[in-house]
Amino acid sequence: MTEFFHDCTTNERKREIEELLNNFAQQIGAWRFCLYFLSSTRNDYVMMYSLTVFENLINKMWLGVPSQDKMEIRSCLPKLLLAHHKTLPYFIRNKLCKVIVDIGRQDWPMFYHDFFTNILQLIQSPVTTPLGLIMLKTTSEELACPREDLSVARKEELRKLLLEQVQTVLGLLTGILETVWDKHSVTAATPPPSPTSGESGDLLSNLLQSPSSAKLLNQPIPILDVESEYICSLALECLAHLFSWIPLSASITPSLLTTIFHFARFGCDIRARKMASVNGSSQNCVLGQERGRLGVLAMSCINELMSKNCVPMEFEEYLLRMFQQTFYLLQKITKDNNAHTVKSRLEELDESYIEKFTDFLRLFVSVHLRRIESYSQFPVVEFLTLLFKYTFHQPTHEGYFSCLDIWTLFLDYLTSKIKSRLGDKEAVLNRYEDALVLLLTEVLNRIQFRYNQAQLEELDDETLDDDQTEWQRYLRQSLEVVAKVMELLPTHAFSTLFPVLQDNLEVYLGLQQFIVTSASGHRLNITAENDCRRLHCSLRDLSSLLQAVGRLAEYFIGDVFVVRFSDALTVVERLVKVTLYGSQIKLYNIETAVPSVLKPDLIDVHAQSLAALQAYSHWLAQYCSEAHRQNTQQFVTLISTTMDAVTPLISTKVQDKLLLSACHLLVSLATTVRPVFLISIPAVQKVFNRITDASAQRLVDKAQVLVCRALSNILLLPWPNLPENEQQWPVRSINHASLISALSRDYHNLKPNAVAPQRKMPLDDTKVIIHQTLSVLEDIVENISGESTKSRQICYQSLQESVQVSLALFPAFIHQSDVTDEMLSFFLTLFRGLRVQMGVPFTEQIIQTFLNMFTREQLAESILHEGSTGCRVVEKFLKILQVVVQEPGQVFKPFLPSIISLCMEQVYPIIAERPSPDVKAELFELLFRTLHHNWRYFFKSTVLASVQRGIAEEQMENEPQFSAIMQAFGQSFLQPDIHLFKQNLFYLETLNTKQKLYHKKIFRTTMLFQFVNVLLQVLVHKSHDLLQEEIGIAIYNMASVDFDGFFAAFLPEFLTSCDGVDANQKNVLGRNFKMDRDLPSFTQSVHRLVNDLRYYRLCNDSLPPGTVKL
Repeated sequence: MTEFFHDCTTNERKREIEELLNNFAQQIGAWRFCLYFLSSTRNDYVMMYSLTVFENLINKMWLGVPSQDKMEIRSCLPKLLLAHHKTLPYFIRNKLCKVIVDIGRQDWPMFYHDFFTNILQLIQSPVTTPLGLIMLKTTSEELACPREDLSVARKEELRKLLLEQVQTVLGLLTGILETVWDKHSVTAATPPPSPTSGESGDLLSNLLQSPSSAKLLNQPIPILDVESEYICSLALECLAHLFSWIPLSASITPSLLTTIFHFARFGCDIRARKMASVNGSSQNCVLGQERGRLGVLAMSCINELMSKNCVPMEFEEYLLRMFQQTFYLLQKITKDNNAHTVKSRLEELDESYIEKFTDFLRLFVSVHLRRIESYSQFPVVEFLTLLFKYTFHQPTHEGYFSCLDIWTLFLDYLTSKIKSRLGDKEAVLNRYEDALVLLLTEVLNRIQFRYNQAQLEELDDETLDDDQTEWQRYLRQSLEVVAKVMELLPTHAFSTLFPVLQDNLEVYLGLQQFIVTSASGHRLNITAENDCRRLHCSLRDLSSLLQAVGRLAEYFIGDVFVVRFSDALTVVERLVKVTLYGSQIKLYNIETAVPSVLKPDLIDVHAQSLAALQAYSHWLAQYCSEAHRQNTQQFVTLISTTMDAVTPLISTKVQDKLLLSACHLLVSLATTVRPVFLISIPAVQKVFNRITDASAQRLVDKAQVLVCRALSNILLLPWPNLPENEQQWPVRSINHASLISALSRDYHNLKPNAVAPQRKMPLDDTKVIIHQTLSVLEDIVENISGESTKSRQICYQSLQESVQVSLALFPAFIHQSDVTDEMLSFFLTLFRGLRVQMGVPFTEQIIQTFLNMFTREQLAESILHEGSTGCRVVEKFLKILQVVVQEPGQVFKPFLPSIISLCMEQVYPIIAERPSPDVKAELFELLFRTLHHNWRYFFKSTVLASVQRGIAEEQMENEPQFSAIMQAFGQSFLQPDIHLFKQNLFYLETLNTKQKLYHKKIFRTTMLFQFVNVLLQVLVHKSHDLLQEEIGIAIYNMASVDFDGFFAAFLPEFLTSCDGVDANQKNVLGRNFKMDRDLPSFTQSVHRLVNDLRYYRLCNDSLPPGTVKL
């Protein structure tokens, strides 16, 4: 063993040793040697190995061990444990406990009747209490929710046996904890008053007063010695595990709960720590931490009980007591003594204790608040005050986030409560108004450097986690709370937020007076370090507040548009003014004293002001339709001023962040607002000229795509509120054609030409042109695909030539998978958005070209040799075919045979045997869509025939293709990829729901039970355990087509064909499968069959060779 774990041992030698050890473990009498090793060695490795041999023997081979040997093992191992438990290393002792519990799991109570009594005796004898508690916890873990294979009957029996013991066990644990507490208590404690069955009303109104046991809860916390500390922590760990599976019932007595709360105080008692650190010895410090840990364990017990949603009536009063005692602790934690501010008190508590406490509050709000709040006596507002204090004094950011989550849950609860009882809206809001306004103000203060600089500067704004930095997450979560309050109290929220925004805007708009012109350009003449720092903070705050104002845009539109019009107009006018100001004095190009800090700040404020304005685009659209009726100049000015702010930013000289914000705003104006006069604004015409000018520098890809989308939408999208004859389609159509023609000028020149043979251009340059043009065109098509027919028609007319060029170029680039990928993306978008406009003949030509190009060799090259890009190309091609097979009507039906044959004869053979999931998901989706949308291609059914012949069988056509597809689905269930399995199972179930697949004669007679068999085998092999439930339901849906056949023929046959179980076991399995035909009972029987089949196989594998089976 020492050699095996030695650093210098080679892997080769390790493998040899491992084989020797494994062979030794398989020998029938190996355990005797291991027993000897255990009692004679002090080498950890040898002991651990010996215990593993026992574990294997008990869990996998127990059935075949002679009963004499079993008795010997059952008596020797506990003796060994008793003799050495004090000296063994803890991990060996715990492993030995687990091995003994494993025996109990197999043999108690029948062959090992004193298993549990022994544990209780260990607990009751002071010398062995800790050992007994470890055994108890291990028993709870291993027997209540057994992991290893046991028969279902045995699992149920064990749980029943344990439940019978619960009351005794809880009584013992209560006794242990109370005894330790009383023994070390400073004053003799009076026992807690027995709970009177009084009205729970008194309890509620006092919920935040001191509980009846307050006298007890106020006693100084006893100082425990190390041994008692250890025993209490073991007892609390046992309780936490027991609470995770026992039902809430009277066995959980008030005295037990009170005791747990006594220990919960260990977490929030700072004096104990203080004393420990004053006395100075290191042992005392450790003690301080240990005591904190007792508090954490006690809170874990409380949270286990709290997390149960189903509370029996008789337990409600206990629950109220628990809330009362926890709120009492919360008051203790947040009580503000002058000497000791709340925050520093929280900082001194154990971090995990705070976490548990926050979990408690979350469970209270999410699970129990609706139950408790309906009691009129419950002092919700006082509770919120405590929660408020607790939230805003959290020592860590994570802790603060968790508390904000609790507020979000509370606000959601209020919102849904108001929606369900609109009549009481005022009453509910009045009750909470002050609390909500306070929350809003405090959350807003927390995101501002002005009030919270020290904390905010700790937040990381560089590294991305889940696509956002720590700072962005902090801001986003805070703004969600602000938005939820806005939804409940719109006027309050607005009047709180807007003045704060105003203050910071004043500073920003006042920067103009500090700008001086120097030789190299403009410079911001603010240089004193302190001024720069203040400016930095103010700009950061302005940026956050602009995001807040943008987040609230949705609360000014719809039904409340008119009521809140003036507020919204004020905001939008301010935003337009700010964006124009930033663009005019070019703050993004200004020189500053600390460029690394102030320049990004100025750019960010400018970008955020554009983004905030963009958030109001739906409001502008609603204003646009109102203004259309009154034709107000005010609206025209807003839009044209916005365009004056946006246009100068659309340039290669502007930083990407700012450029993209401007482009997004332009897209929103063109797409959402759509004012008629947009195209006639000089600033917009400037953008048109810049984009179509061949000599102008091209913007970065993303910006170029956005600007082109905006310009195309200005010309293509119908103007709101105008009749068809005033839409000026002819002019717009000509303009759109010239726009597209300018955008694709270079692309068209790539087309091989009969007159002048193609000029050779370097491949890389060609690829760049293809990429740049197609990304723009594809985006334009994608954005028009949901629009009116007229818009799509004009779009296709403008694109026609580019599409022809693409088709002509396609064969030339078939071996360049990156180019093919882009071209197919473009065609896929065309098929999805403009297939009607393209017309049948041309669509047929495209499909035919693709089918001819993707020969078997080409497919194999793409999938097998070109890596992920090659696979992507094939996937795009299959996606295009998915669009084709879904098209209603007869147009593309002639392609079905060649599409199915491409799938089944060319693509499927290449990928069927590959373990990689590439292409499979798309192929099976194509097969599913082919069946789903073309059912009549396989099953001809006339309405008349089915009426005349009742439920006569329909004629079946193209049977070989149907069978091949089903065969492929069946194969896919034998492969390890769980996503594909889930998707394909869903497809079969959908075909059954929609088209009655399982009822079709061909399926019923030749495939049904093959599928059931495969699914059962999958369950037995545990290969796709995450999908147990879905598989069970599918088996039920298949079996329910022919229950008689399932019970009479399939089940006996399935059992007959099962290897590894004997005839008697097969009979038992068959008998245990109930004949019930409802879904829950049937799936229960399926899971029982699977579980017990595995268990029997395990037992039989463990029998020594040559055993005679009765």
